[in-house]
Amino acid sequence: MKFTLSWLKEHLDTEASLEAIADTLTRIGLEVEGIEDKAAALKPYVIANVISAEQHPNADRLRVCMVDAGDGAPLQVVCGAPNARAGMKSVFAPPGTYVPGKNITLSVGTIRGVESRGMLCSGAELGLGDDHDGILDLPADAPIGMAYALYAGLDDPVIEINLTPNRSDCASIHGIARDLAATGIGTLKQESFQQLRGEGACPVPLAIELGENRDLCPYFTLRLVRGVTNGPSPDWMQARLRAIGLRPINALVDITNYLTFDRGRPLHVFDAKKVAGGLTVRLAREGEELKALDGRTYRLDAETVVIADQNGVESIGGIIGGEASGCDADTTDVLIESALWNPRNIARTGRRLGVITDARYRFERGVDPAFTLPGLDAATRLVLDICGGTASQPSIAGEPPETDHVIDFPWTEVRRLAGIELSRAEMKVTLESLGFHVAGSGDRVKVLTPSWRPDVEGKADLVEEIIRIAGLDRIEPKPLLRSETGTVGPKLTVLQRRTRSAKRALASRGLLEAVTWSFIRHEDAKLFNGGGTDLALANPIASDLSDMRPSLVPGLLRSAQANADRGYGDVALFEVGQCFETDQPEGQSIRAAAVRRGSARHAGAGRHWSGTMPVVDAFEAKADALALLTALGIQTGGLQIVAGGPEWLHPGRSGTLQFGPKNPVGWFGEIHPKAMKALDLKGALVAFEITLDALPLPKYKPTKVKPALALSDLQAVSRDFAFVVGRDVAAADVIRAAQGAERKLITGVEVFDIYEGVGIPEESKSIAVAVRLQPVERTLTDAEIEAVSAKIVAEVAKKTGATLRA
Repeated sequence: MKFTLSWLKEHLDTEASLEAIADTLTRIGLEVEGIEDKAAALKPYVIANVISAEQHPNADRLRVCMVDAGDGAPLQVVCGAPNARAGMKSVFAPPGTYVPGKNITLSVGTIRGVESRGMLCSGAELGLGDDHDGILDLPADAPIGMAYALYAGLDDPVIEINLTPNRSDCASIHGIARDLAATGIGTLKQESFQQLRGEGACPVPLAIELGENRDLCPYFTLRLVRGVTNGPSPDWMQARLRAIGLRPINALVDITNYLTFDRGRPLHVFDAKKVAGGLTVRLAREGEELKALDGRTYRLDAETVVIADQNGVESIGGIIGGEASGCDADTTDVLIESALWNPRNIARTGRRLGVITDARYRFERGVDPAFTLPGLDAATRLVLDICGGTASQPSIAGEPPETDHVIDFPWTEVRRLAGIELSRAEMKVTLESLGFHVAGSGDRVKVLTPSWRPDVEGKADLVEEIIRIAGLDRIEPKPLLRSETGTVGPKLTVLQRRTRSAKRALASRGLLEAVTWSFIRHEDAKLFNGGGTDLALANPIASDLSDMRPSLVPGLLRSAQANADRGYGDVALFEVGQCFETDQPEGQSIRAAAVRRGSARHAGAGRHWSGTMPVVDAFEAKADALALLTALGIQTGGLQIVAGGPEWLHPGRSGTLQFGPKNPVGWFGEIHPKAMKALDLKGALVAFEITLDALPLPKYKPTKVKPALALSDLQAVSRDFAFVVGRDVAAADVIRAAQGAERKLITGVEVFDIYEGVGIPEESKSIAVAVRLQPVERTLTDAEIEAVSAKIVAEVAKKTGATLRA
């Protein structure tokens, strides 16, 4: 939302400085994003008289000018403008001046052997237009030495504020002035809008034919003005519109744009002679189209509310008018429309058609329904004053909706919610200055909300209004209350701590964090067991972002491929984020996932003098997953690793991580070739994903102290065993059985060989393990080692049916 300082002062009587106004706006929630002060930027530029303009001795297209800038002896300036001549008034920039149109800072220079001490400027060089044909040619009475910005009326700063969606009342300069007046920085200039009595009834029939959807346009007003002259709008109006970035078109259109910003009341004007019959507000029919004022043709559907005549659609209600009924220089009779439109329908229609206008911006946030007819009168007065003509009486269809909303408000609510003590008198004055009506004198009062504040619904909203005007700096800071023990317990949940720990752990393994979209293509979602109708977006921001993601992996895979396409193939990425199995709260989960591509192994990636680095494999992803579980404090003793995984993984190079058959927590492995083809991926790719919500909760034992680290001084002993087992027996089963044989002595079991072939029966395989025995009290004797070895063989045979290989 942009406005000029002088425009603001049309509504606010104040002597406050620009800086004070800007600070106050930000303090009350209307954040100032920027101030454009052309007077300050153009301060060095002054009006000068060209005393003489002689031909440059060494250049045909240059002239040597003597310039009087009003501050001393004339200065010599080399100028290439074709219109430079003796006796003209123009704009002069001395050395040291920054020229925005050329992005240079002037200095004393020599041009083709002639010294030049400044520049005579064009409008384009000052950043005031696109005129590059010559230097500015000012009237003969322009005062020499005067600042050009002051002379040209450019000393009016433009303020831009950032509006939150709920503050539709401040999408008008009058509404901004009202908020500022409530702070005491000035006085709001109240303007009484007396109803304009026209001459005769409006001859154009008006009807609202929406059936049960009457709320889409509850109120519509129309007036005919005959005999107008539609020329350029006044200079003051054009200057204000240009200052906020609008291009003046003609008086009739400029008036509607002016009132849109001045009072937050969007209007539309039709050329009455281009309207056939009456105007009807209805829903569009399938297949109807409208060529709009922006030159685009919009195809309409049955949810679009339109204004139509006998020829068809003439305007998309509340958004944009049609080109066919637009006003031009030949317009003599004009229909002025002021109506109310349903905010949600306007927002849906605007998004569906992809059209953004100032009218849509205001209607989808909610305009003041009580200003519908006064807005029509205000526009009519401006048309009569600027364009002349005779106005008819208004034609009205429907009625404005009821906006009276009374809130039972206890004054103590301000102290309870905001922790600040304010006097009742101050709070009452604040509410009344913002347009609220306060009735009552006790501890509780009745507050009637104004028609322009649809966002104020309850007591907390009134507290917010009082506090933002009073100032958040008046809230006295107080320390948080500590518990009786004086210690503060943990504030993060287990899942929050795991999320943070997971990011640190994966980053420490050389993976780079990626933040991908929570939406993915429908085909990708189906590939990863998603794509249900309950997770399809009603209004996707792009056609390839149509479904909520069932997994983090597809986004990471596409990011890895995008890096590879740009020459960075050895990439390792991770993400911790939310995934969606259903649209219910219990169907959402937090997961940690990682993808490695090419040679991006944990040990290093890329080319090396000793040879080509090996590419990633399933064991790299498995190591990442186990490292993550360890970093999260998960006891992996009961973790089972089952061969195979989801269908998008290679069946022979993947695994599932689970704590029992009914509690899978994740998976790892190489991406299936079919999945890579479907996603258009190339190269070696492995991934893992763990559902943090599914991991076992930690067991808190506050009375148990972590034991001290015990390191044995005795020599450890290692023994190798080769077991013959069935092909369906997992190596993990052999490891668990061996570990359980003698828990006090066995500190590690590792698989170092798996063999199938000659010497091994069919349907069998040999699994060789190394068992590490660590004595604690004394060195083990040969007999004790043999006894432990016998226990290991017996336990593995019992649990897996293994026999010791000969």
